[in-house]
Amino acid sequence: MNERIARLREESFVTKPSISIERALLVTDFYRENEGRYSTPVLRAMNFKNLCERKTIYIGPLDLIVGERGPRPKAVSTFPELTCHSVEDLKTLNSRPMTSYSVSEEDIRAYEERVIPYWRGRSMRDRAFERMPKEWLDLYEAGCFTEFMEQRAPGHTALGGNIYRMGLEDFKERIRAAREAIDWLNDPEALAKDEELKAMDIACDGAIIFARRHAEEAERMAASEADPKRREELLKIAQVCRWVPAKAPRDFWEALQMYWFCHLGTITELNGWDAMSPGHLDQHLEPFYEKGLADGTLDREFAKELLSCFWIKVNNTPAPPKVGVTAQESGTYNDFTQINLGGVRRDGSDGTSEVSYLILEVLDELQLLQPQVSVHISQRTPERFLRAAAKVIRRGSGYPSVFNSDLVVQQQVRMGKTVEDAREGGTSGCIETGCFGREAYILHGYLNVPKILEITLHDGVDPLTGKRIGISTGSLEDFETFDQLYQAFERQLRYVVDVKVRVDNFLSAMFARYAPAPFLSVLIEGCIEKGRDYYDGGPKYNTDYIQCCGIGTVTDSLSAIRKHVYDEGRFTLRELVEACDANWMGYEEMRQYVWNRTPFFGNDDDRADGIMRRVYQSLVDAIEGKRSPKGETYHINMLSTTCHVYFGKKLGATPNGRFAHAPESDGTSPSHGADRNGPTAVIKSLSKMDQVKSGGTLLNQRFLPSVLAGDEGLEKLCGLIRTYFRLGGHHIQFNVVDTKTLRDAQENPEAYRGLLVRVAGYSDYFVDLDRYHQEEIIARTAQEEI
Repeated sequence: MNERIARLREESFVTKPSISIERALLVTDFYRENEGRYSTPVLRAMNFKNLCERKTIYIGPLDLIVGERGPRPKAVSTFPELTCHSVEDLKTLNSRPMTSYSVSEEDIRAYEERVIPYWRGRSMRDRAFERMPKEWLDLYEAGCFTEFMEQRAPGHTALGGNIYRMGLEDFKERIRAAREAIDWLNDPEALAKDEELKAMDIACDGAIIFARRHAEEAERMAASEADPKRREELLKIAQVCRWVPAKAPRDFWEALQMYWFCHLGTITELNGWDAMSPGHLDQHLEPFYEKGLADGTLDREFAKELLSCFWIKVNNTPAPPKVGVTAQESGTYNDFTQINLGGVRRDGSDGTSEVSYLILEVLDELQLLQPQVSVHISQRTPERFLRAAAKVIRRGSGYPSVFNSDLVVQQQVRMGKTVEDAREGGTSGCIETGCFGREAYILHGYLNVPKILEITLHDGVDPLTGKRIGISTGSLEDFETFDQLYQAFERQLRYVVDVKVRVDNFLSAMFARYAPAPFLSVLIEGCIEKGRDYYDGGPKYNTDYIQCCGIGTVTDSLSAIRKHVYDEGRFTLRELVEACDANWMGYEEMRQYVWNRTPFFGNDDDRADGIMRRVYQSLVDAIEGKRSPKGETYHINMLSTTCHVYFGKKLGATPNGRFAHAPESDGTSPSHGADRNGPTAVIKSLSKMDQVKSGGTLLNQRFLPSVLAGDEGLEKLCGLIRTYFRLGGHHIQFNVVDTKTLRDAQENPEAYRGLLVRVAGYSDYFVDLDRYHQEEIIARTAQEEI
């Protein structure tokens, strides 16, 4: 990296995230003056435009790509209309050991005096919790599920290619045409559509104003700049910002800045948290790169420099602060901006290009928290690209993750998308599939599947609290066969899912009514044409996901019950459950027998893997096709982020020998220490899951660095990935680090400040994790061979 990038990178790396209350104050003042004077979509658009007109403009002395979420790098906005943080929340954010944010005492006082009095009771979170049914609250508090929308807007959005072909002035023309086409005589939704389209038009104006303010600031800085080279750069920045996003980008620089302004617009409008990604950035940038090379306005090194500047901008944008359960389920600064590389194009041809390799180089050199990069491998992907990605993986930072592009397409086609649209889709967030630029795919939180088994074994009672939270399914003595027990588990599962879906639908309707997103709606295909908001069924495709956690833990627990209780009769079900209730205290001999004599998932053992398939199908049956306000839109996916750690804390000991409050298995990975036959056995077990039925699965693997050393190690890694994908795997990601290094990092954190590890669907700095999360990573099986 050159001197500019080295300095920008260091600044981004060392700057601590902070809270900016600027947005909260502007929103509060605007709402206090204007709420009730306009329709909700127009009010939201005018609020966005007001933010674009008044928020602080920051251009750093070395910036080429411009725009920050807050008034300075790493400054994070709050969203009081969604979650009104209390004074106690802000003080906690300032002091907690994991994912803390600097908050000044002055800002805390201003929040207490100006923000909280207006929003307390008005925020989406306050309105929602006032109406939550008791059965939902009981299950939520017990850790049977979480809810993504309890303090943030629905997220996981990725943009498509339209913003590289059209400027916002072109979108405004589309909006004008859609308003003129409204059938005021026969359409009962005519007024609602007109208000939504009017809001979209206002939002476009806001984003254009925001860019032009950057142009004005760059010109102001240029007028007093003594360095002629920097003066020229500032004038170029001004030129870029006067062109995009108003008009379609013409070159590589404008294309990157176009995306960044759209990204900033969506995360300023609403906090979708892990919401916004550029999708297939390499494919979008490729024509601009080739044009620049051909006409001499760009060379490889300058393209790489611009990409690096963009990269650092993303890293300067930590996730908004989370508190309570949401903080526990995903404690990270990562805002989950995922860049897809490779894959296939709309016509099915290979999607890799020279830009794909450039982005891999930037990823490898900068070693920053975000954006996260995924490589998408199809049958058409050249081995050269997979090998280049494997070299970066071997570096040990957990990036890039690897996806089966062909399966991603199949998953989307199964959900009703055209094959062409599916090819232009991919993954965002952690591992979730979606149709880029054409879909709202909303995540509704995690489902704690082992907890559902636990309350089944206690007839609907949570053994940790003694409180009845589920339905009565029978006493242990009622289950004379394993199938009878399993049927009770399925009844409990359907009850929990139905309670969750009812509230998910209520929250979705709340966001559609009170917190529309007119700027985001402009950018997603279908919303203008339908005259409907992104959160109200506007996109061409709509999907609702429930993320199912702990399949390794629940599979192994059921396997232990079937083998030792029903097949061999070594223990009664009552004895096994009593041992779990005692956290195995006084039952160590039994625990050791279970741990060493049970067929466990992840070892290519059909006895365990057959149970996994049965549980997986039960999840599909309970969730697939459930109705939302937008239709039969519910599907499963199989990720946990770090919720398997939180869920483990809410779970007693389990029949597979796991102690109470220890983490559950993550994603679709085997239980910690249960995979004893190497990585090939793991992928063979996972291949027995019909992953096309899900919206994504997540497989973590940890290797000792020596396993991947040299050309032979690279070949084995590439072979493992290709084999898993031929067997029908969706995703795989790697930690390449030994336990000695991780232990040393615990003892000497300052010496390992830049050590990135793969946590879940993202990487994080190991020393930023609390001890509990560090131990979870260390506990993962360290594979010693492939």
